[in-house]
Amino acid sequence: MSYLVLARKWRPQGFEAIIGQEHVTRTLKNAIEQDRIHHAFLFCGARGVGKTTAARVLARALNCNATPGPTTEPCGQCAACTEIAAGTAMDVFEIDGASNRGINEIRELRDGVAYAPQRDRTKIYIIDEVHMLTTEAFNALLKTLEEPPAHVKFIFATTEPHKIPVTILSRCQRFDFKRIPLATMVDYLAKMLADEGVAIDDGGLRVVARESEGSMRDALSL
Repeated sequence: MSYLVLARKWRPQGFEAIIGQEHVTRTLKNAIEQDRIHHAFLFCGARGVGKTTAARVLARALNCNATPGPTTEPCGQCAACTEIAAGTAMDVFEIDGASNRGINEIRELRDGVAYAPQRDRTKIYIIDEVHMLTTEAFNALLKTLEEPPAHVKFIFATTEPHKIPVTILSRCQRFDFKRIPLATMVDYLAKMLADEGVAIDDGGLRVVARESEGSMRDALSL
């Protein structure tokens, strides 16, 4: 089975399924339960540790149709949950900061922010590798972060937070994702491979986990 098939099949659909980032998921769930949800989140950490996955889970939690408001346990079955998982949601936008880094792209984003969601409760912009934006693009984005509409949330992900302007950092709730511990990764890989009917000894799993250096994405691709 290919890496892409495995990764898609085992992609976490809820907070409880996110591996090795309990400090992040616990804080996000508490914010939802207390109805104190920030307008902009910054997920920092090495590649493959769950930043984009957590962003998608948060998007589902904010928009799940099974409850009248945000929930800590998105159902995974409603239109909002399934569309976000498939990348087809009309009100959740995933943007690659490396290839959409200029001021024109951010101006288009700002124009879209002004409009209410078409179907979901919240319009969500997930910008991966946000540190790749140009200075002009960051300045344009800052204007939106200073006066964000109530119907919009931003989730930024980055491997290099030190490249993000302080003016942007100060307007985000920051979460630092850890490299996944070796034992945690071995246990997860063992369960996954057992369910897939793949036999591998504990020594082999430990080699894979060690070589991945705390990145679940790399572990699945080895």
